[in-house]
Amino acid sequence: MSSMKLSEELVWRGQIKDKTFSDVAWLDTPRTFYLGVDCSSDSLTIGNLAIFMLAKRLNQAGWKTILLVGGATSLIGDPGGKDDERQLKSRDEIAHNVAGIKQQVQQLFNGADFTLVDNYDWFKDINFLDFLRDVGKNYGMTELIQRDFISERMGEGSSGISYAEFSYTLIQGYDYWHLYKNYGVVLQIGGSDQWGNMLSGVPLIRKKELVEVHALSMPLVIDKSTGKKFGKSEDGAIWLDSAKTSPTQFYQFWINADDEGVADYLKIYTDLDQAAIEQLSAEHATQPQARLAQKALALEVTRSVHGPEAAVLAQEVTAYLTGQTSVEGASDAALQAIRREVPAVTVTAVGSIVEALVQAGLATSNSEARRLVSANAVSVNGAKVTRENFENQDFVKGRLLLRRGKAFKDSALVELGD
Repeated sequence: MSSMKLSEELVWRGQIKDKTFSDVAWLDTPRTFYLGVDCSSDSLTIGNLAIFMLAKRLNQAGWKTILLVGGATSLIGDPGGKDDERQLKSRDEIAHNVAGIKQQVQQLFNGADFTLVDNYDWFKDINFLDFLRDVGKNYGMTELIQRDFISERMGEGSSGISYAEFSYTLIQGYDYWHLYKNYGVVLQIGGSDQWGNMLSGVPLIRKKELVEVHALSMPLVIDKSTGKKFGKSEDGAIWLDSAKTSPTQFYQFWINADDEGVADYLKIYTDLDQAAIEQLSAEHATQPQARLAQKALALEVTRSVHGPEAAVLAQEVTAYLTGQTSVEGASDAALQAIRREVPAVTVTAVGSIVEALVQAGLATSNSEARRLVSANAVSVNGAKVTRENFENQDFVKGRLLLRRGKAFKDSALVELGD
């Protein structure tokens, strides 16, 4: 457990951006906070993970935790951070997504005490006229239009914004009011791209209850090597659902984190303390090629999201697929995971490397496969080969790893069959 106060730790970890309270020490007295989660998908992504780590730290410091899944707000769509109107989803689809999110939240908060709520439970019976009288009357149009995420959608050349999405901020303000009255919530947290919506509940509660509540945002995490939002890969989003992004692919994402930002990622995405992170940062500075910081980051985050067994297996599979360890010692579980990550080819006898490359999809034709072999771009069990056929000694326990080039994904498991 860190010896720092919560406020000091959050400042050190870079998890405070905008806030409605003047002194960060306000955070050091535990109260009750909430974090809202969009349910437009049935899985969280790495883009959600940073704010969940902030929630986890508040929870560990004694704050009572309310996690709100937006079964109602997801029916409308959050206009924040979007250039175009979202496609409306059905209630059945949102209900399915809520169930998926709930399961992942329970994994992330394993063992922690928290309350999960769905705003559909209180919005489904609200009368529209009552909502306009109780909530709408408390918001001025000038104030709403001037908010960045709305004004950007209403300017010249923009895509525009519907009344439904325009009303989203009022709905979020009502959420905060409801949670204050029923759960004693006095703090909402979120990413900085949500700041406009997060401000909706603070004045509403002040007007309705004569009480001062607060909001806190954390900075968006930026990949310093690209200048873009962190959490995207060439193939798109990195999901927390193992069916969408396997634990090995998840682990690989973190292993490939940029050198410039890895110290920040360790602070934000792991529970490692200051001493451990500073030691890793120092080791990384002296021998960045060893990627010790990235390896620690990958193991810690994968353990947090997928559990310790999956993290160790992802680490093991990565070692096989990158040639650090021979596949001869792979367990049944590791072999099954390897087959999920790369093509698996069965040969009935020691045969052609060229044909195996084509069969595995690592070459489009025999002629291309021969060119790759002659260009010294093919390896068997991590060793470059310039021959076109396998040899008996290539197979250990009836299997070998065939690779074209250096990329993790350009590999294939070749196994001897009957």
